[in-house]
Amino acid sequence: MRLFLLVLMSLLMGGTPGCQDNPPVIYPTVAPFDDTRLALGPGDKIELTIFYGDKETKATYTLDGAGQMEVQFIGAVDAKGKTKQVVQKEIQQRLADGYLKDPVVSLTVVEINSLKCSVFGQVAKSGNVKFTPGMTITEIIAQSGGFTPLARKNMVKVTRGKETYKIPVEMIAEGKRPNFPMMPGDEVFVPERPW
Repeated sequence: MRLFLLVLMSLLMGGTPGCQDNPPVIYPTVAPFDDTRLALGPGDKIELTIFYGDKETKATYTLDGAGQMEVQFIGAVDAKGKTKQVVQKEIQQRLADGYLKDPVVSLTVVEINSLKCSVFGQVAKSGNVKFTPGMTITEIIAQSGGFTPLARKNMVKVTRGKETYKIPVEMIAEGKRPNFPMMPGDEVFVPERPW
């Protein structure tokens, strides 16, 4: 009887090793994200400033469903799948080709709406979440409404291309592990705990 009470006490106080996750220690803590290689897409919001002579025009555009925008003097510009540097150079060349003398063009990405991460499994709201540079796993879980009571919080799976990482989100939130940076296209799956 005494042995039974000792086992019962240890279960109630400390849990069992088999019921706790032993999350991995190794996963990326720095995102290999280079915003100069960011491809623009539908819904992205950009600000275009054109300097010519002593004049300046500034306009904000949201790329349409085809990834295009209508620019003063030159008409439709296709930005889908191109970097901001490529689009900026194209606009400058088209403006200089008979429209404006020595134009200087500045293009700034104001809001990225075309890049997403997906979250599913044991979260309050499964679906796509808008990617923003610098986003972390704790932010994406929060934007998905948080974990459900059945979530296995320290074994969250993130699939990035061909790689899959098991991320200890609860330990990250407690400050025991470094945060995991998200990348556009990441798929987050929160499994159900087995107990």
